[in-house]
Amino acid sequence: MIDFVFLGLVIFAAVYWLAAFVSVVLYRRRRLSTSDVAPPVTILKPLRGNDGQLYENLRSFCLQDYRSFEVVFGVRHLRDPAVAVVERLRQEFPGLELKLVAENHTIGTNLKVSNLANLVRHAKHETLIVADSDMRVGPGYIRAVVGPLQDHRVGLVTCLYRGVASHGVASRLGAMFINEWFLPAALVDTHVERLRHAFGATIACRRDTLDSIGGFEAVADYLADDYMLGRLVSGRGLGVVLVPYVVENVVTERSLPRLFLHELRWARTFRTLRPVTYFCSLFTYGIPLSILWLAASSGSRPAWVAIGLHVGLRALGRVVLYRSLGQPPPWSDTWLVPIRDAVSFVVVILSFLGRQVRWNDERLRVRRDGRLERRARIGGRPDLAGPAEVPAPASEWEESA
Repeated sequence: MIDFVFLGLVIFAAVYWLAAFVSVVLYRRRRLSTSDVAPPVTILKPLRGNDGQLYENLRSFCLQDYRSFEVVFGVRHLRDPAVAVVERLRQEFPGLELKLVAENHTIGTNLKVSNLANLVRHAKHETLIVADSDMRVGPGYIRAVVGPLQDHRVGLVTCLYRGVASHGVASRLGAMFINEWFLPAALVDTHVERLRHAFGATIACRRDTLDSIGGFEAVADYLADDYMLGRLVSGRGLGVVLVPYVVENVVTERSLPRLFLHELRWARTFRTLRPVTYFCSLFTYGIPLSILWLAASSGSRPAWVAIGLHVGLRALGRVVLYRSLGQPPPWSDTWLVPIRDAVSFVVVILSFLGRQVRWNDERLRVRRDGRLERRARIGGRPDLAGPAEVPAPASEWEESA
């Protein structure tokens, strides 16, 4: 009976990975939609701190091959290290419209969303793009993501991202998770059901669409604000489009504990949003399942065969994945594949054993509906459990180049 159950599980995992590889290949063969219409665009960039890659990340948004755009950067106070990076860019690109907004007005528990709500008031264009600060793009990025918005049946455009390791084993493991689990899983999901959510790598929409769902205030207390924005737009009867443009997510985690806490936050986000689907993802990890089979069967030969087949499948599948993403296969990281899958397997299990997450310097609790409760600031005293109070606005500085 043990052999029968585990045999079914490892076959399911193998079929899933084959489907994932095919999904990635089909996605990269799609062509970007082109349009002669190029509306002026405002890019909203919420910032906090400098991870060492911020200058190159933000600079890539200044090098766009696009006729008319502005970038609005936002921090909560002028002491933020990101301010110096923005000032450097303003000096480097004097001909661009680069704005820096420092404002600590808070509308909810998710401080990034509060930052966005502050920024959008300074956006002068009707077409908006939101992109996280750890993303890096090519010169054709704006044209790629705003094209589908010319169809007014489309309410929101999003895109996927690939991980790029900056240095060390922790960042390599983080990039592997993005490239070898998250991205294929997201693409398989688009073949199972219609896309109704967005990814933080890019969210492009018209201002009137954002206003129709209640603005950023509608997602101010959600951990997965990007996911919820897509759901709300889809609920208005508008389409959510995934364009075949992949941006880069530069992974900067320097230590394994920080990477673990980051991935546990992601995992508890996924678990909260789609608990049944995320639980079923446990059965896509062929290597850990094969190892469990080996332990449960006291070293049976079929279990050993399953381990070998799944290690080979993952190793060869990486060639397909990375070449489809336009990257050479990182052969030097192949030895990390079993470790990466085992860690991911454990993280999925742990995601169901608690609701607390750590985000920057705060401990937060995720409610069943995906809303955040502030629990404590690291190194400080606990706050009351519940959404953060909304203080009076305190705009410190806003200037346009």
